[in-house]
Amino acid sequence: MKRLLYTLLFAFFIVNIAPMGCKAQVKNSTYRLMLKMMYKKTVPLIGVKDLQKQLGKASDVVLLDTREKQEFEVSHLPNAKWVGYDDFGKKRVEGIDKDQAVVVYCSVGYRSERIGEQLQEMGYTNVQNLEGGMFEWVNQDQVVVDKTDQETKKVHAYSRTWGLWIDKGKAEKVFKKK
Repeated sequence: MKRLLYTLLFAFFIVNIAPMGCKAQVKNSTYRLMLKMMYKKTVPLIGVKDLQKQLGKASDVVLLDTREKQEFEVSHLPNAKWVGYDDFGKKRVEGIDKDQAVVVYCSVGYRSERIGEQLQEMGYTNVQNLEGGMFEWVNQDQVVVDKTDQETKKVHAYSRTWGLWIDKGKAEKVFKKK
């Protein structure tokens, strides 16, 4: 019985605790746990810091915003291209080389994971999903721009419930209009 308990505790540690100290880039542990339960892990994740490094050394990274157009227009990552979610299709990614580094993102990473799966099915070989999405990008004090490419503090939070995950005081939350 004691051996079983130790084995279970060890397994829990390996699966839940160890990765947090090693690679976890999402700062809020509750948010990180929610994301872990939400992601299917079908598209490799990239953290904010790793994406920043990649953007700093290579300008050939393509950022694809998979949120609704209204969300994108409030704010998005600099140089991101809007591709949408509900009406996403091949036409939106025409001209992007299938071997090019592509990072998809949405508010938290769920919708972008679905689009990342579609990109993989289309033959894209280097697709990653931004861990924690736009919310984690803002929570780590990264710049976002509006539809005119001007820096902004506004972030489309989709709803008050999802807006809880934006925890930086500087961010001005905008909610979906009914």
